[in-house]
Amino acid sequence: MPWIIEMISQYGYIAIFALLALGLLGLPVPDELLTLFVGYLSSTMVLDFSLSVLVCFIGSITGMLISYTIGLRVGQPVVDRYGKWVGLTPKRFASVKRWFFRFGNWTLFIAYFVPGIRHATSYISGISAMSFKKYLLVTVASAFIWSLLFVSIGYLIGSRISFA
Repeated sequence: MPWIIEMISQYGYIAIFALLALGLLGLPVPDELLTLFVGYLSSTMVLDFSLSVLVCFIGSITGMLISYTIGLRVGQPVVDRYGKWVGLTPKRFASVKRWFFRFGNWTLFIAYFVPGIRHATSYISGISAMSFKKYLLVTVASAFIWSLLFVSIGYLIGSRISFA
């Protein structure tokens, strides 16, 4: 995580935004640790709490919207061609899509709080051609709660830590 600290110290809010957007695309960025750290920095007055929550929220939404778009535009051909290599046969993926159509809203909301699953649900939403309005509504709600929750936890923990 030292490289994350370095990026935030050099680029501030822009680094937070970019790291969260890239992390939600599936790159190996520890999203929860990042937001907890941002909360800690807010508790030490290095960052502004409200602005930190807003930047985390916008970065998360950006990553999720890009993932949805990728899934919508190129997802199905990729699954058809390479899915068998990871055990995702056409029959198995059809059952995933049926299940997703049935429980998609709740899946999106709950999965936002589960690392790894959060990333896959955006792509599956796009591949399944979930209504963009429905996707946006659920994603905005869950991203806001997730951002507020983790930045707040970092803030509360950070305000109780004393290094003196």
